[in-house]
Amino acid sequence: MAVAATNVVRVEWQQYKQTPQYASFLNCVRSMMANTNANDPNSWQYWTNVHANYCPHRAPYFLAWHRGYLYYLEQQMKRITGDASFTLPYWDWFKNPHIPSEFTDNASGNPLYCPRLNTNVYSALDLSPFSYSVVNFQRGTANSFEEKFESAPHNPVHNIIGNAMATMQSPRDPIFYLHHANVDRLWHAWALPDGRTMPPPSDPYWAGTFTYAPGLTINKEQTYSNRSRLGYDYADTTRPTTMPPSAQRGGIIRVQAQVAQIRARPPIASFAATAARNVGNGRRSIGGIKGLTLREASVSARVIGEANSTKPLQDLLSTTAESFDAASRGASNAASPAANKSSQYKSVKIVLDDVMLTTAGAAGGYFYNVYLNLPEGVDIDEVRSKHFLGTVGAFEVAGAAHHGMVTLEFPATAALLKMGGPAGREYAVSFVRVNGGAAPKGDVMSVGEVRVELSTEAPYIVSTSVRAPAGTY
Repeated sequence: MAVAATNVVRVEWQQYKQTPQYASFLNCVRSMMANTNANDPNSWQYWTNVHANYCPHRAPYFLAWHRGYLYYLEQQMKRITGDASFTLPYWDWFKNPHIPSEFTDNASGNPLYCPRLNTNVYSALDLSPFSYSVVNFQRGTANSFEEKFESAPHNPVHNIIGNAMATMQSPRDPIFYLHHANVDRLWHAWALPDGRTMPPPSDPYWAGTFTYAPGLTINKEQTYSNRSRLGYDYADTTRPTTMPPSAQRGGIIRVQAQVAQIRARPPIASFAATAARNVGNGRRSIGGIKGLTLREASVSARVIGEANSTKPLQDLLSTTAESFDAASRGASNAASPAANKSSQYKSVKIVLDDVMLTTAGAAGGYFYNVYLNLPEGVDIDEVRSKHFLGTVGAFEVAGAAHHGMVTLEFPATAALLKMGGPAGREYAVSFVRVNGGAAPKGDVMSVGEVRVELSTEAPYIVSTSVRAPAGTY
């Protein structure tokens, strides 16, 4: 595809509402919401269904697919407004974690209003994807920006806002599009200058197309860069380096802390054990627990691996360590651990199986940070980078449920390598609750089984990511 001219610039909401496009945006949203034909691209529900039916979550191309999604919606809104310079705005929650007031005013006729559990997302924010150690882009590579960023802060923002935003119908809430425009902007900021370590446009990674609806597709390569491929830019392309100055009106709160107990590893509760067994081709559960119910209190579960699991685990960690270290630095010549035959297994995963939400839990307003083998008596924030596996909340479960039975996998090989030390049989999986200002009490989620799996699947792919030629991004 020929390089596009950058002819429009998306601006932050506070600036956007001072422009003539603000009135066009309001009128366009109002018109689309009034259109009840879900098969009509001029209707709001049409674009909600596109997201529900085709979006990839916890899967490769999460960021690229959503870039094309916003691009096509923006093109449709240009046609509706008749304004060729029309752009979508973004909401920079790293500068202001409060949903803009225009979206929270429930005055009659306001098309931006939507019932939400929370309008302050400070507790969802996370700067770790912008750490100097996050050197690769694509999911499945060591220190993947896409994987880390989707897990946090993207997913937690959905979870904390709650209601529609905690479901696959999240685009029904107009704030969804400002949230995702910011997600797209932050990917762009991370990738600068010149594509950083993303697969270059000529890489097979960008082969093929994305589908949004019957007859509506885009070449993956077009989503490589908003600036050079799709013809739009952002007013602010700097990477965030600090948290917002205040969390809530009247005070500052810590990112992770809602109650004091979650600054240290949550207490280990007692659960019935599940037996070691083969759970699929090349996958073996070495042990687990069953009957976990998640509530407002944080909790840890201890899994005891079968006696003969220690050696294969130690073997896979030993054979993976050197290549993982190279890959985590972004080295393009890192040897694939899959090629090393000294260990039958290549990776470790923490698996949550048969996950279900309660009625209260499905509305969101909360999420859990998931950690592996947190040490006792240590502040979680100080050791987070070594032990953090990901997040789970209503949004993650709703996304998985949309595609069938809910099984959530958390890759754990990298965490075990970062922890160092010999392989053991005990694994502490911690679920640290994080709340918005309004959050449900009581049972919110049940997990049929939490297990530790050894897998023949390689823990990461060898990245072909290299700095793209100057000017291509």
